[in-house]
Amino acid sequence: MGSTPRIAVVGSTMVDLIAYTSRAPSAGETVMGDDFRIGFGGKGANQAVMARLLGADVAMVNTLGDDVFGEMTLRNFAALGIDTAHVTRVPGPSGVAPIQVEPDGTNRIVVVPGANGAMLPGDAVAALRALAPLAAVIGQLEIPQAVTAAAFAAARALGAITVLNPAPAADLDPALLAAADWVIPNESEFARLSGGSSETTDATIVAFAAATGARVVVTLGARGAALLGRDGMVRRIAAAEVRAVDTTGAGDAFTGAFAYGLACGLTDVSAVTLGVRCATDSVLRPGTQSSFPRGDRSRELLAGLD
Repeated sequence: MGSTPRIAVVGSTMVDLIAYTSRAPSAGETVMGDDFRIGFGGKGANQAVMARLLGADVAMVNTLGDDVFGEMTLRNFAALGIDTAHVTRVPGPSGVAPIQVEPDGTNRIVVVPGANGAMLPGDAVAALRALAPLAAVIGQLEIPQAVTAAAFAAARALGAITVLNPAPAADLDPALLAAADWVIPNESEFARLSGGSSETTDATIVAFAAATGARVVVTLGARGAALLGRDGMVRRIAAAEVRAVDTTGAGDAFTGAFAYGLACGLTDVSAVTLGVRCATDSVLRPGTQSSFPRGDRSRELLAGLD
């Protein structure tokens, strides 16, 4: 791999409010929880952190509220060495995500965007131009799609790779899809984008890519990921078998690691392999960003890739 890549993430920040329970409550029911943690999340922030832990020079483009959660988020970015020169503040609450985690690692998440919804397209474009040169720009769907679409158009003009994680599942703005070099949904998101098919077959992946013009990787949870190569063939990269403790943020670990791999010049297969490795490693620990591999473990996961 070459020099340290510079990556910008135009996306969300959240403070995660995580309850660990023996089972999820039914409607109108109260259950006793086993543990509670406050962590840092938001798909944009998570992906920025994963790329940073692997060694990228990362800048965050986001809007925070004027509350204590905004202050906490800025301190967390500073501790990790993430550039926040283009994180702005507005009156009101920052984003939060109440999360329930069951014993098998299954999670249920409610996203409350807060200040994330106040991001503006012009501000994102100006930020990317100020941050150039950039190897890659990552986006998701927890901020207004018009912001990400404008950012991706600017990123392409600057020569950066654009990587879209279309989550949470939603219908896509055509302008955003047109500006995405890579689209990385999970299975449920892919089903919505591809017309409702519950099966992630090679044929449905090929058809989706043909209809959109984007490169496609579908993440498959414990089964790894499916990559559509330039040769039109789908290659499935398996994940190691592990006992999951908490799957929260695993998809974000994949996206941040995959974008890092592309930005470093890894082959598509190696970038996907790195994403699968990092996502699989993350489910071994509780929490979101706190579960991501770092230090020596990050270097181990990078070993042998080209």
